[in-house]
Amino acid sequence: MKPSARLLMRFLLTTAVFFLVRSAWAQQDPLYAQYLNNPLLLNPAYAGATKNWQSVAGYRTQWGGFAGNPTTFNFASHLSLVDNKVGVGLVAVQDRIAEVKNTEFILNYSYRLEFKDKSFLFGLSTGVVRYNADPGLLNLQEPNDPAFLFTNNFQFNTGVGALLRSERYMAGFSIPKLIPGKITEAGQQIQIYNPHYYLFGAYYFDLTERLALKPALLLKGTSGAPASVDINANMIFNKDYTMGVLTRNFNTFGLLAQLRWKEYRFGYVFEVPTGKSIGQGFSSHEASITYSLPLFGFHSRSGFTNF
Repeated sequence: MKPSARLLMRFLLTTAVFFLVRSAWAQQDPLYAQYLNNPLLLNPAYAGATKNWQSVAGYRTQWGGFAGNPTTFNFASHLSLVDNKVGVGLVAVQDRIAEVKNTEFILNYSYRLEFKDKSFLFGLSTGVVRYNADPGLLNLQEPNDPAFLFTNNFQFNTGVGALLRSERYMAGFSIPKLIPGKITEAGQQIQIYNPHYYLFGAYYFDLTERLALKPALLLKGTSGAPASVDINANMIFNKDYTMGVLTRNFNTFGLLAQLRWKEYRFGYVFEVPTGKSIGQGFSSHEASITYSLPLFGFHSRSGFTNF
């Protein structure tokens, strides 16, 4: 690529990020390519769904190599209690783009109803979100520009979710944060968050004794933004090795690799946007590690399940 074209592309991307940040004040909900490894990030009903204790840590960098690009760190831990009828969990997320950083701590609770070989779980969540903007992180030509103000705001939120789960399939609907977020900046009230709605489903097909196929679909919608569609297709070998492909809105495509080893699961996703994306030319990377362990006598000891 010619230097002039590269500079133009960086300028256009910088402008796009600027208007995204200032118009919405913050990102929409963070993106997760490995949401099947950590559904608790999207749906509180997943707390305790694995019938053991499970913890997941993940990191995502979007448009890697571009200054001020979105980055997200997430951690979730959940545990089933009361003969696997109740689940509790904790989610912590830090999402950053340019000078804006959102940090949230969420407690989750679920209750399970068993129907033969499947479970229906209903979940609730509650927690706080810290919205923070620090213009000192930017290289402004006018340091006292009134369009960029320091903001530090804490807000309470709550969410709901429902999940249908078996060894072969999983489907869920959730609204992780029900309450719209608003702040007052320079005497003006600004809407910084609208509730997001999630609907996802996945199925596990045995193709041979050692080979399985697991397709998945995630739909996300919110007021004032286009709907988002994620489609995944994963091939699983000997239950321990996974290779997959994914697309988001058919303008970003990615590859997934996953390894299970004893009580651990390691995942990695590499994404490349197409010419339809504002991040054209900047790849994204996402890594995760999962630890799963039975703690009580009523916990499952079969290791990692299909979901």
